Amino acid sequence: MTDSTEYTPPKVWTWNKENGGKFASINRPIAGATHDNDLPVGRHPLQLYSLATPNGVKVTVMLEELLALGHEGAEYDAHLINISEGDQFSSGFVAVNPNSKIPALMDHSTKQPTRLFESGAILLYLAEKHQALMPKDASLRPEMLSWLFWQMGSAPYLGGGFGHFYAYAPFKSEYAIDRFAMEVKRQLDVLDRRLADAQFMCGDDYTIADIAIFPWYGALVSNKVYEAAEFLDTASYKNLNRWTQEISERPAVKRGMMVNRAWGLPEGQLRERHEASDFDTKTQDKIEASEATAKD
Repeated sequence: MTDSTEYTPPKVWTWNKENGGKFASINRPIAGATHDNDLPVGRHPLQLYSLATPNGVKVTVMLEELLALGHEGAEYDAHLINISEGDQFSSGFVAVNPNSKIPALMDHSTKQPTRLFESGAILLYLAEKHQALMPKDASLRPEMLSWLFWQMGSAPYLGGGFGHFYAYAPFKSEYAIDRFAMEVKRQLDVLDRRLADAQFMCGDDYTIADIAIFPWYGALVSNKVYEAAEFLDTASYKNLNRWTQEISERPAVKRGMMVNRAWGLPEGQLRERHEASDFDTKTQDKIEASEATAKD
């Protein structure tokens, strides 16, 4: 199906129909809660409410990296927020993130519990709190912040722009796909040129800039989102592919990508994470096997 109709915008836009597409049922032009529901609270200092989308993966990878470095204060409970069912519009979630987007984090180690929303803000907060995953050379901190905020500003063109019109829209619009494909390829070239001169985004040190960029652009070049790698010729970005492969092999990254995942191979899904041992005992394949045994 293609869009061949001419559209003349009205003088004042009104919401009188769903806009179609995969996420039409949860999109609306107003904020606030739609229903009352308290969020669960586990026993650890950090309570994460999320889903393993690229923005959610940033935070679970960050927490697993901190734990791998020995920062016990980064221990966390990860609660699944099913955005397709509107969990993000509960009163409890809106109290943590008035923007109703995952991820959202509560830090109960502070005198008054601290709420955090927006993935970039969460990464920066955790890095500063634990003095970790920042450049060893303090003069490179502005470089780290520049790439962190580059990702926050660029990803909407990738996800909400290219990804939506290429993979999720109810019809294929040549104009929209061409417009956003051009911008995404420009962004890939920006990254590829930078990584021609550096191992990581800030030089020799793996930082929150890499953690922020990897779940979006690493997933794109390795064809894990939108199935658009061939369309965008992502194999041609050699330096970006090298960086993607290197980061994907980190044990903490592998663990972080499993947390709050509710799709894909069952052995790769740890829908809720409350203890480090959950990776060995609570993945979906083990839960399903245990449930099957109980029925026999």
